Amino acid sequence: MVSHCANPKCAKPLHYLREGRIFVFDMPSGKADEQGRRSRRMEHYWLCGVCSQNLAMEQSTDGVRVTSRRNARLEQFVLTRSAMAS
Repeated sequence: MVSHCANPKCAKPLHYLREGRIFVFDMPSGKADEQGRRSRRMEHYWLCGVCSQNLAMEQSTDGVRVTSRRNARLEQFVLTRSAMAS
């Protein structure tokens, strides 16, 4: 359960969901079952209202991290333009 802001510099306690932003990521588990399938789990992160104005969460091969919203928007723009060019 999410209990505080995901920004390590903030860590404001979560009391209400009416402010801020929730991020949900589909995370693979490290262990495989007998058929070789890996289980998956949903991980939830919350950025408080102040942090969510300038920050976002993103998933990479190393895990989930806090990033600047400016960088996230730029990456989304580049992906959209490259998809349109295809």
